[in-house]
Amino acid sequence: MRTVKQVSNLTGISVRMLHHYDKIGLLKPTKLTEASYRLYDDEALETLQQILFFKELDFQLNEIKDFITNPHFDKMKALENHKKLIVLKRDRLNGLIELINNTLEGANTMSFNEFDMTEYYNILEEFKKENTDKVIKMWGSIDKYDEIISKVKSEEEKFATMAIKQYGSIEKYAKALKENLNNSLMLTKAEEMDRFKKDCLSDNNPKLKELYKRLTTDLSKDISSKEIQQIVTGITNIAKDNYEIFSGDVGDSYWHTMVQLYLVFPDWIEEVDKKYGSGASKFIGKALKWNLGDYEPKLETLYKKLTADLSKFPSSDEIQEIILEIVEETQKQHDCLKVDIGENYWSYQAEQYCSDTNLIKVIDNKYGSGASKFIGEALEFYVKSND
Repeated sequence: MRTVKQVSNLTGISVRMLHHYDKIGLLKPTKLTEASYRLYDDEALETLQQILFFKELDFQLNEIKDFITNPHFDKMKALENHKKLIVLKRDRLNGLIELINNTLEGANTMSFNEFDMTEYYNILEEFKKENTDKVIKMWGSIDKYDEIISKVKSEEEKFATMAIKQYGSIEKYAKALKENLNNSLMLTKAEEMDRFKKDCLSDNNPKLKELYKRLTTDLSKDISSKEIQQIVTGITNIAKDNYEIFSGDVGDSYWHTMVQLYLVFPDWIEEVDKKYGSGASKFIGKALKWNLGDYEPKLETLYKKLTADLSKFPSSDEIQEIILEIVEETQKQHDCLKVDIGENYWSYQAEQYCSDTNLIKVIDNKYGSGASKFIGEALEFYVKSND
């Protein structure tokens, strides 16, 4: 048995922190002496070692507690996963150290030509000149299209960095942009979705205007009531009859995406609430979701399965099998739309899930606190394992 002071000297963890671990139920002493001094046996030290491994990987104390108090917690399996994740962290740090050393030695580690967005802007301007009608259909007006270009220019470094990370270079990004802009299938889908969204807010469609007005007259009503569902069915029928994106074999998939906009995307929720009243967006989303029934796109099912238990290891075989399914299903959709997503798409997505505050807010709101980081770490491990 070791005293709390001896454990502190052995591990480098302060006595105060060990007291805190005891207080929150993370690491209880093996026994207390008659004088109430804490004593720890070898098993307790093994548990402390697990805690330190988790902390090294940036897990929060409440997350660590969920792991080690789980009745199915396997110490040896946990050590295997710790090793995998720590190796990834080591490789990242080694890369940073190498970059710093090269910089200190005077090596030109970055050419600013890599961030030259000239070709990207040229393609946007060329598309505008040759496809004026498409631009107006897609963005509403030439002025709004120009506003997007201006926004990119005002945040040029951010967009250039994204392009290099996801596509490998600005040149490849510009080439993909040109292909995607001229992708009639993708343009049609995007145009239709955008047109429906605008019609929901701008009263361009008289029938939709009347139905949305009736739907949001009293936000205290039961979304499953016959009255509300009749209105929602009317909205759904108009969407399928007048907007091509919601008809056909994959129409329900896009309709499900629209439902999620009402429920979880802050910018859209704000616009809808401004139009129809506070709380209207989530009321509409819940009513539409009820009407949609049990239908759920395969990707949505997979993401729910992935985040069902956030106490699991992102690098575990079970989680990585789900990630593989997500990657394959996403690739099928991109292939179907003939979209160039870049050679480093999943690496960039992993980074976004861990660092983009807006995305983190949306994902955590949808799947639970910590879900975005969990998905990002699982994707990061997948990418590293398949390099």
